[in-house]
Amino acid sequence: MTDAGKISEGSTYDVVVIGAGPVGENVADRARAAGLTTAVVESERIGGECSYWACMPSKALLRPVVARADARRVPGLSAAAQGPLDVGAVLAKRDEETSHWKDDGQVAWLESVGADVYRGTGRLTGPREVTVTGADGTERRLTARHAVAVCTGTRAVVPALPGIEEARPWTSREATSAKAAPRRLVVVGGGVVGVEMATAWQALGSEVTLLIRGGGLLPRMEPFAGELVADALTEAGATIRTGVSVTAVHRPAPGGPVTVELDDGGRVEADEILFATGRAPRTDDLGLETVGLAPGSWLTVDDSCLVEDTDWLYGVGDVNHRALLTHQGKYQARIAGAAIAARAGKAALDSAPWGPQAATADHAAVPQVVFTDPEAASVGLTLAEAERAGHRVRAVDHDLASVAGSGLYADGYRGRARMIVDLDREILLGVTFVGPGIGELLHSATVAVAGEVPIARLWHAVPAYPTISEVWLRLLETWRG
Repeated sequence: MTDAGKISEGSTYDVVVIGAGPVGENVADRARAAGLTTAVVESERIGGECSYWACMPSKALLRPVVARADARRVPGLSAAAQGPLDVGAVLAKRDEETSHWKDDGQVAWLESVGADVYRGTGRLTGPREVTVTGADGTERRLTARHAVAVCTGTRAVVPALPGIEEARPWTSREATSAKAAPRRLVVVGGGVVGVEMATAWQALGSEVTLLIRGGGLLPRMEPFAGELVADALTEAGATIRTGVSVTAVHRPAPGGPVTVELDDGGRVEADEILFATGRAPRTDDLGLETVGLAPGSWLTVDDSCLVEDTDWLYGVGDVNHRALLTHQGKYQARIAGAAIAARAGKAALDSAPWGPQAATADHAAVPQVVFTDPEAASVGLTLAEAERAGHRVRAVDHDLASVAGSGLYADGYRGRARMIVDLDREILLGVTFVGPGIGELLHSATVAVAGEVPIARLWHAVPAYPTISEVWLRLLETWRG
């Protein structure tokens, strides 16, 4: 690892990667696998947002919550699972999963693939040029022969409301790294971060209130997903208020309660407030203006993740706004790495849909699991999205509770499945599952959607009995009528 603050002379690499989260790590890995010399620049921890403040800590908090909920629905086990969670043990496991916010292991892995790691802030200072500013202010200039890949991800957006600075609100970072459960927590926003953190902290002892500007939770999924998750949160003790907006926040005393003012004239008092109201690209201090791009903007890219109107700059992962998910960013990194290697070797790109240098899944088959109780999982298009795109479609629904495997999984099982069928091609454009234990069911749907498997062939994919996967057969029977 190189400390930029100790070196003044420049170096030349085939590829320079700015940002060492999962996306940047994968770009570097693919570039090195192709024999290209690679430098990676990181201003925070190697491993990025996902490892320390998003995917890993949030799922570590949620796993015992969901496991307890499942156990409470199993005869012979339910009585033993009625007690509270061991909050200290849950937080200790969360800390373990984040490596106690130390990145030694991630650094070792990145160096093991042969990439040079530079600590410092990387900024573009011209075409194919990145200047790294170290902690002591000294600079190192890196030049890329073939490509610079921007993998800086996103940051949480906190609205500019009266009193917001004094209120010191939580973002996803504070929500996933908090050392104790606040007695009262207000969550603003009903998307994935909002519902997952509401689920976790409600179960860990907080009194949670969700404030939603729109009409329901999880607005980018099928409507029934948000409805089932809202029902479960309400039953768990959370309060959900829809159709309201925050107009101001007040925390007169540091460490004291925060008062939240609403546009309907109401007020809510809490010990902490979490804003889960969107993300913005981390490109405002990237030097985009030196290459003719607007600071703070999303990077518009083609399916190989090449930034438009350039032949050397790549925007990979959340920064391009195509699919703000870690696994999708890593997928893009594999595609971008293959494209960079092909262009460096003067080889022709296979950029046709589903080709090795085309991130087609960003458009057609993005999978996502929301780790609430019940879980919500989807891939591809919703019914509304398919209709807006002009497809002639039919939604096929089935009650997950009627599948034999669901009754064995839990008493009182509640869930729903939907597949969106393209009537002209008789393939699936999207699938949604909501219910306990369905997260691991999603990949079968992803294979069906990404593979454009004809419904006639899906009849021959026989689900094992008695599993929740038998819902596939029931959906096909419903389709057939």
